[in-house]
Amino acid sequence: MSVDKATPVSPPPVQGHPNQFALLKQRRFAPFFWTQFSGAANDNLFKFAFTVMVTYQLSVSWLPPALAGLAIGALFILPFLLFSATSGQLTDKFEKTRVIRFVKNLEVVIMLIAAVGFMSGNANVQVPVLLGCTFLMGLHSTIFGPVKFAYLPQALNERELTGGNGMVEMGTFVAILLGQVVGGLMVAVPQVGPDYVAMACVGLALVGRLVSQFIPLTPATDPGLKINWNPVTETWRNLKLASDNLVVFRSMLGISWMWFFGAVFLSQFPSFAKEVLHGNEQVASLLLVVFSVGIATGSLLCEVLSKRHVEIGLVPVGAIGMSVFAVDLYFASRGLPAVPIMSVGEFMAQHAHWRVMIDLALLSLFAGLYSVPMYALIQLRSQPTHRARIIAANNILNALFMIVSAILAGALLKAGFSIPQIFLFVGLANAVVAFYIFMLVPEYLLRFIALIASRLVYRFKISGDDHIPAQGAAVLTCNHVSFVDPVLLMAASPRPIYFVMDHRIFKMPVLGWLFRLAKAIPIAPRTEDPALYEAAFEAAAKVLRDGDLLAIFPEGGITKNGELQAFKGGVMKILENAERDGLQVPVVPMALTNLWGSFFSRVESGTAMSKPFRRGFFNRVGLNVGAPLAAEKVAPADLQVRVAQLLQQGNT
Repeated sequence: MSVDKATPVSPPPVQGHPNQFALLKQRRFAPFFWTQFSGAANDNLFKFAFTVMVTYQLSVSWLPPALAGLAIGALFILPFLLFSATSGQLTDKFEKTRVIRFVKNLEVVIMLIAAVGFMSGNANVQVPVLLGCTFLMGLHSTIFGPVKFAYLPQALNERELTGGNGMVEMGTFVAILLGQVVGGLMVAVPQVGPDYVAMACVGLALVGRLVSQFIPLTPATDPGLKINWNPVTETWRNLKLASDNLVVFRSMLGISWMWFFGAVFLSQFPSFAKEVLHGNEQVASLLLVVFSVGIATGSLLCEVLSKRHVEIGLVPVGAIGMSVFAVDLYFASRGLPAVPIMSVGEFMAQHAHWRVMIDLALLSLFAGLYSVPMYALIQLRSQPTHRARIIAANNILNALFMIVSAILAGALLKAGFSIPQIFLFVGLANAVVAFYIFMLVPEYLLRFIALIASRLVYRFKISGDDHIPAQGAAVLTCNHVSFVDPVLLMAASPRPIYFVMDHRIFKMPVLGWLFRLAKAIPIAPRTEDPALYEAAFEAAAKVLRDGDLLAIFPEGGITKNGELQAFKGGVMKILENAERDGLQVPVVPMALTNLWGSFFSRVESGTAMSKPFRRGFFNRVGLNVGAPLAAEKVAPADLQVRVAQLLQQGNT
């Protein structure tokens, strides 16, 4: 049987595999990973070798060495602006493996042309040919970008998506690093260096094409799409399409800001190493190594810290770390004395330089924590039929932000700012931008609070969370033990939850603000406020009509004695309204365990939120999630029995 006739790729059951590295043993991921790895390595081997040649070995009057890196970088980025919109359409319209193999065929052809350029020995031939190939390799990466990120949600389930993105991000930065190191070493070999580079580029392209043959088929998500070949109108259409989902669009802006942030540091490494750290070219390479290893480490940590969910609560953690260590990098590097240019050994022998390296490593690690969940969120929340076009729009924004970062950094340098001062400026700006984004998209902040509560305030163990539907409307019902029950439920769900809550909680100073931010639905007894009562149920009905998760605490209030109280009929009214709207939504029973007596719960001998250390630190609490129940089989008494059983499981 030929490879092309293999069974199309599909995500496995939610249980999946033990960790992200196990994906490298699976055909649905491994060939794809090595295909993108070889492409990224080849891009950077080619570009860096060419840059070194123009800077040190070739001499053409119309391309001075000082402008070589800028010209090569600009030519590589230009296709992202011109053709990303078209490449997104091609990825949505055609089977993705077919697109990948076309891209790898294109890479082989480009590298054969580049080999002619490298081996010609005539600078007047080499430079124009290799500049043309730089543009074509940018086109190769432009086409591959949307298919790379659109493939993952079709091949991986929700629990694997963060780990898969982390592996791809790690692989990309390792490939960039290896490509640049190997390209620099090869091209420097006397007489035969360009020949070695030519052979390596063609060899890597052939390896990538061979490995791509083993990627499983991935069905087109919108085969009936009519291609719009006008890049201007299609780019605008893609941006409007992305903006229809505010969480996705603002996440795209957040990722683009990360590229702005990172581009400032990457572009300044050579000057920073020479003018501020007083190191030679190897010190500049060391900075790149530290930055790449930091990004790769942060990317891999995402799966561990997120407990194999798409955990966007890590994004504020990443943003805070990026700002803190960018600012500290300014303080660590601003007062270094002027000394003769040092080798790597001399540089590392001075303790003051270790602080610089640590700042750079942690800054990039937190950038990995920041970016991977955002990429996974865009993939998860984008409409499948438009996913590649939205990713293409993201690539366009990334390119624009990188261009703006280069212009701004140049303007600041021209205005007399030092490189450490630019790092300080970007670090402070990152804090402002991050705060602005988190206020625009409160879900990031809410997930961050839930992450802190479930990892630092409590030791939170979740059982049966695979019963929480990955998509579609559902009603979550849970016992009500404390004022932070909604926060813990948020931490357990990869999707946003809308809560129906007692209106009195909204009057509390901090929690009230938090639950308003979460768009919780206030409810009062019908006898107390009939208008608010009816408005609450209508708001709940809208949540279900929109296909979202709705949570209700059927007891009607927080337990006063730690025992499960009688369930009221609110859940039945919610299900009746859903049936009125033509919906049959499942009901998911849940039970929070071991939470009674903690700081945020009431106690028999006192009030909630008094005596903060009455149960010590890191209290062990849990959540047991039961199998969903069909709406027609739900009754308050039976639901209470099911929650009581789940509660008993946690107490045994």
